[in-house]
Amino acid sequence: MKTALLFDLDGTLVDTDALHLAAFQEVLAPHGISVTKAQYVAGIMGNSNANIGAAFLPHLTPAQQEETLAAKEAAFRQALGSLTPMAGLLALLDLADELALPCAVVTNAPRANAVVMLEALGLARRLPILIIGAELARAKPDPLPYLTGLEKTGAEAAHSIAFEDSLSGVRAAHAAGVTVVGLTTGLDEARLMGARAAFAVADFTDPRILQLIRQKMAYTNA
Repeated sequence: MKTALLFDLDGTLVDTDALHLAAFQEVLAPHGISVTKAQYVAGIMGNSNANIGAAFLPHLTPAQQEETLAAKEAAFRQALGSLTPMAGLLALLDLADELALPCAVVTNAPRANAVVMLEALGLARRLPILIIGAELARAKPDPLPYLTGLEKTGAEAAHSIAFEDSLSGVRAAHAAGVTVVGLTTGLDEARLMGARAAFAVADFTDPRILQLIRQKMAYTNA
């Protein structure tokens, strides 16, 4: 099968932006840095920790930046309670099972976060292919994480679909040649489509997603 569904994690499978923002505010405050929601959306959401550290903690050494951001991730994990999957996600995964479409998670989140979140969502067994940007030579917005997701699923870019909520994620998937559906969890439709999303949806119940899957599968079988 050449068609795969590739999912970002935060803001796509589940809305965790408020928890991330609170964790950043907690950890950066001792450094005299306050982070607003607008700053989070513009400079943090979907970005790699390496880039976040360079942007927000330039006065620290790389090792100190890494330590500070590790503390942020620990604070985030500690704040996690029960998580609710994005509306329509479970039905979409059921459809993927019926159609034998491979799925993968492609994220800039640390592996520890991704593992805990997927377990909390009850999706660890359903989404065993996990691509972590920081474990590759380049993270999003570079296309390498999505190219790796395609390789791991045995799919082809032209036949596959990515689901993303951030500009860096949309750009990464598009650069890999994958059609992108934007999730308006944190950004509006205009900004997502400006980054080259094919269209934007509030959640996975939007009927255009099923139509797109059918188009990709018909193209695959042509």
